[in-house]
Amino acid sequence: MRYVPTVAVVALLLIPISGTGCSSVCNPRDIEAFLRPHQVAVTAENYILQPPDEIEVQCSKVPEINLQRQLIRPDGKISFEALGEIQAAGRTLEEVSNELRAKASDLYKLVDEKPIDVRVIAFRSAVYYVLGEVYVPGPKVYTGRDTVLSAIAEARINPMAWEERTRVIRPSHDENVKPKVFKVNFKKMMARGDTSKDVLLQEGDIIYIPPTILASIAMVIEEFARPIGRAFSVVNIVVGPPQYRSGAAGR
Repeated sequence: MRYVPTVAVVALLLIPISGTGCSSVCNPRDIEAFLRPHQVAVTAENYILQPPDEIEVQCSKVPEINLQRQLIRPDGKISFEALGEIQAAGRTLEEVSNELRAKASDLYKLVDEKPIDVRVIAFRSAVYYVLGEVYVPGPKVYTGRDTVLSAIAEARINPMAWEERTRVIRPSHDENVKPKVFKVNFKKMMARGDTSKDVLLQEGDIIYIPPTILASIAMVIEEFARPIGRAFSVVNIVVGPPQYRSGAAGR
């Protein structure tokens, strides 16, 4: 019972903090920096390859490379027995295709306009993040068509989530430019089909689902209780269970 006042004080401190949400950092206009899924046609044409993306080469005229799958190595290269090494990292699919065509032209007669086609079969280098009260947190593979709705649906919100206070964050790589942050009422999105904030994510974006006030209080209580529980466990191990001590005294 001695710990009740401490827990009560912590609870009182958490309530106003949690109630503020992200009003101090969220800017309603920040959503304007995000594109809507229907406003842009995202394709892989301008995708920049990086390790460990995996590609497949299609070229029926060159059996040595046709349908070969290549995992881009840490040094950024792919290699073929007949054509040698090719730099893939930092380049587009078209640039890799053009170099393959140039190398293959020395060995084969290629008459088609685009005899070699390179496709990405596994996007692994670009990620976004879903953090907070979800069952499957962490980095997610970026495909170019990921939205807030699809990302959260895949991560699966848990019962401790404060869905109304979901935040979408776009970090800034420029120290003079602030990150873009806006709030999403995911519960409203699900209950009413309100997709006004279902924006298209970019590589590096962060979705954060905070815990509810009660969940935050429970976490703090658990943090206080855990070391106390460990201490009692150590005492029981060293001294022994009470029933054995009293039994020994009776004998």
